[in-house]
Amino acid sequence: MRAAGIICEYDPFHLGHRYQIGRVRQLLGPDTAVVCAMSGNFVQRGGPAVMNKFARAAAAAAEGADLVLELPAAVSLSSAEGFASGAVAVLAAAGVCTHLCFGTETEDLASLTRLAEILCSGEADGGIRTLMKTGVSYAEARQEAVRRIAGDSADVLSSPNNILGVEYLKAVRRQNVPLEPVPVLRSGGGHGGNGWSGSAVRAALLSGGNWKELVPELAGAVIREELDAGRAPVSWASLEQAALYRLRSMSRYEFSGLPDATEGLGDRLWKAVRRADTLEQVLELAKTRRYAMSRLRRMVACAWLGIRSGEGREPLYLRVLAAGERGRTLLAEMRTATSLPVLVRSDEAKKLPAGARAAFEREAGYTDLYVLGYPAAGQRSCGSDWTARPVRSGENGPRDEEG
Repeated sequence: MRAAGIICEYDPFHLGHRYQIGRVRQLLGPDTAVVCAMSGNFVQRGGPAVMNKFARAAAAAAEGADLVLELPAAVSLSSAEGFASGAVAVLAAAGVCTHLCFGTETEDLASLTRLAEILCSGEADGGIRTLMKTGVSYAEARQEAVRRIAGDSADVLSSPNNILGVEYLKAVRRQNVPLEPVPVLRSGGGHGGNGWSGSAVRAALLSGGNWKELVPELAGAVIREELDAGRAPVSWASLEQAALYRLRSMSRYEFSGLPDATEGLGDRLWKAVRRADTLEQVLELAKTRRYAMSRLRRMVACAWLGIRSGEGREPLYLRVLAAGERGRTLLAEMRTATSLPVLVRSDEAKKLPAGARAAFEREAGYTDLYVLGYPAAGQRSCGSDWTARPVRSGENGPRDEEG
């Protein structure tokens, strides 16, 4: 069976995501299975997802995804390079994907591949280091250093989805995995094209605005169920006190061990925590032109969750969050194609090898913190990762093993 891997967050699932899945089947054939490697309860922009992972997976399955696998939180809360590397590793480990499809602002695969080759070779590293000494950000330095080698084709690195696309190609190259890349041109251009924007849907959900016109019907039904149940929306605002408590309890040394806490940034963040009254103030005090706000948000999230540098980025098991009928057929193939344990029922986690079980327990602990952001106090109980089961296509939200 031809299967296309999509690396995603679906925070939340919107019309642009449905377009991408449909476009993948236009390009590769209507019978192509879609396997999603999706961030769990924390996402790459550096914070909690607006809805929990099972609800977002349910929306994806309802709108055409066949199988949704969870990315470890340490991967989701990584830089673009770490996010891409960890997600490609998950899709490759599944052993059933033949293609890797990703949204871009260009369909020029040759240019994207050339840029990936330059960055993999280390040819631009010296230029990047030299430029960063002038105080520019890493992203600016990288684009300029690559421009000096590749000319104007480096302009594609100014678009966020192209950047991720290049990182996916780098990961495929470095890991030497048999995933054929397929860029999918985003309809309407960048993040806000045609109003198909996760940030627009999140803003509407958090403000009580009109989000219904921005999401497809079946995904909208999942969102409505989560809102009615008091499990959404979740944001840093609803988790602020819990996060500040953890940050203020950390030692200076602990900040130095956070992911991306290089060049004194961990110490800078520690000092900001000592002076700030709010999370927003922490970020503002720590920010400089050189460091992107998303990097600081990811550091704050890792600090709160207890994720340390280099920890938890390798998949030790594959957790299924949702599966449709075709996805359940793929699961049978996965069990013979992968060397990793495949977790369908949560109670199977008790039988995992020691290292994999410890990884699952960490993820379950992150969920126990995430649910503190639910609007309804009665939904904030511990242990939901140990009782939830994957969503089948047509079902909404997390389900308990008992019922």
